Amino acid sequence: MHSQEVTKRLLVKKSAPPLFNHQCSVIATLKLFASKWKPCIICYLAERPMRYNDLHRIIPNISRKILSEHLRDLERDDVIIRVQHDHKLQKVEYTLSDRGKSLLPLLEQLQDWGMANLEDVLSIKEMLELTLD
Repeated sequence: MHSQEVTKRLLVKKSAPPLFNHQCSVIATLKLFASKWKPCIICYLAERPMRYNDLHRIIPNISRKILSEHLRDLERDDVIIRVQHDHKLQKVEYTLSDRGKSLLPLLEQLQDWGMANLEDVLSIKEMLELTLD
């Protein structure tokens, strides 16, 4: 895994020269978990450790391929921990790492902001119906 330097930058002056060796900390944070399903996975794992099939059953309309990719990504980014309990039976559980747990207040704030400010947004059911078309 390569190391990257992350800076804190919300506003950039147009006259400022581009910084090719730096990334915006907001973008870096969003890239860590911003996808259609990663916040959902994180929220379910906040409740308790879960196995792959439990996650697949509880998350509506997620494909097995996408779930596997997201679990690998989240593990690579140290957001979740993959724990193999029995090598013969391949019993694996996923749980949040300390880094993953540190995302929970941020996700809660995003949820609170959305509930307070986005009264006309689509419901989860409506979003899923759009993706099925």
